[in-house]
Amino acid sequence: MKEKKTKTIKKDYKKAPLSKVHLRVMTAIALGQFTCGFSLGITGVAMNSAAKYIQISNIWTGLIGAGGLLGLSSSALIGRLSDKIGRSQLLMSNMYVLAILSLFHPLTTSLSLTFLIRIGIGLMMAIDYTAGNALLTEWLPKGEDSKRQSHLLIYWVLGFIASYLTGTYLVGYGSHTWQIILATGAIPALITALFRSLFPLPPSPGWLASKGKIKAANMLIGRILGHKWGISRHFKRPKKAGQTSWTVLFSKKYLRSTLVGGSFYACQTFAFFGISIFLPILLQGMDISNPNVSGDLYNVSMLVGIFLGIYLFNHLSRRLFLISNFLLSALLIGILALMPHVSSLIKIVIFSIFAVILSSGLVLDYPYPTELFDTKVQASGVGTCITISRIGAAAGTFLLPILTELGGPNLAMLVCACVLFVAFVICLIWAPETSPKYLKK
Repeated sequence: MKEKKTKTIKKDYKKAPLSKVHLRVMTAIALGQFTCGFSLGITGVAMNSAAKYIQISNIWTGLIGAGGLLGLSSSALIGRLSDKIGRSQLLMSNMYVLAILSLFHPLTTSLSLTFLIRIGIGLMMAIDYTAGNALLTEWLPKGEDSKRQSHLLIYWVLGFIASYLTGTYLVGYGSHTWQIILATGAIPALITALFRSLFPLPPSPGWLASKGKIKAANMLIGRILGHKWGISRHFKRPKKAGQTSWTVLFSKKYLRSTLVGGSFYACQTFAFFGISIFLPILLQGMDISNPNVSGDLYNVSMLVGIFLGIYLFNHLSRRLFLISNFLLSALLIGILALMPHVSSLIKIVIFSIFAVILSSGLVLDYPYPTELFDTKVQASGVGTCITISRIGAAAGTFLLPILTELGGPNLAMLVCACVLFVAFVICLIWAPETSPKYLKK
C-alpha cells in the first residue's frame, strides 16, 4: 500500500526561536553600528586637534564635521538600491571600503580632500544604517526584532565614546596628530569587515518573498533554520515585485509616516550631532574648568541614557516616549542657554541630565522608522527618514561652530532648544502609535 504524500505546512520563520544565524546577524550589525558611531564621533576631536597646528576656519570645521553626515544623507538612494538588489551583498563590502578611505587621511592635509573623504565614509555608513537595519529586522523573530534593534544604540554610543577617548588621548604626533586620529576609523571598520567575511551574512528571506521569490526564501530558511520553518502562509505575494516607485513614500498611504519619521529624526539629530561631535568646542566656550573630565561625564551620561531609553522603550508607548523626550530635552537645554552665569558645577549637572534624556530618545531611531513602513518599502522608507535626518544632523554639525563663534555657546544651545521644541509639536500632532503592545489595546 502506497503512502499518501502530504504537503507539509511550514511554520512562520518569524516565530522561530533565537538561533546561531540570528546571533551572527546581530553581531555583524552591532559591529557595524560601533564602527559608524566611531567614524562619526572621531571628526570633532580631530578638528579640535587640527586647530592647534593649522589655520582652519569655522566654516571648514563645520563642513568636515558634517561630511560624514552628508554622505549618510544618501540613505534614501542606498535604501532604494537595497530594496532592488538585496541587503547582504552591500553589507559584505562596505566596511572594507570605509577602512580604505579612513587610511587615506594621513596622506593629505588638504581640507577639501578631507571633506570628500568624509562624504565617502558617510556613504559606506549609509549602507549599514539602511540595509543593515532591514536585514536585522527581517531575520529576527517577532518580538525580538524591535527589542534587539533598540539595543543597537548601545553599540553605536560605545563606538562614539571610544572615538572621543581615542581622539582625546591620542597625542604625540605633532602636526599629523589630527590626520592619524581620523585614520583610526579604519580599525573598527576592518574588524567588522573581517567578521562579515569569516561569518558571511545570509540573504533576507523577507526581501526574497517581497520580490515574489517565495520558493527561494523557503529554501534559504529551510537550509538555515530547518525545513519546518518557512514564509508565513498569510504572506501576500506582491503583484509586481520590484515595481514600487520611490515616490510611493509620499503617497497618501505613507506620507504621514515619511514626514513624521524624517522630521522627528532630523530635529533630534540636529541637536545630538551638533553638540556631541563638537563637544570640546562647546565645553571650552562654556568656560568649564576641565573640559576633558566634563566630556567624559557627558559621554557616560549618554551611555546611561541609552540604558534608560531601552527601559522606557519596553514600558512606554512609542508616541508618549517621543513627545515627553523632546519636551524635556528642549526645556533642559533651553534653561542652560538662558542661564549663562551659573556656576560650572550647575552647568555640568544640567548638561549631563540633558545628555541622559536626549540620548534615551535615540533608542527610537532604529525601531520607530522601521515600524512606520511595511516590508515592501521598508528599506526605502527607513532610508528616506535617515536621509532627512542626516540633512538635519549635517545642518546642526555645520552650524554649531559658526553659532558658537557668533553668539557663544548659549546661542548654539538656544537654537538646539528651539529645534527640539519644534519636534515636540510635530510629534504631539502627527506621530502615530506603532508599538504592538499598545496597538492591541
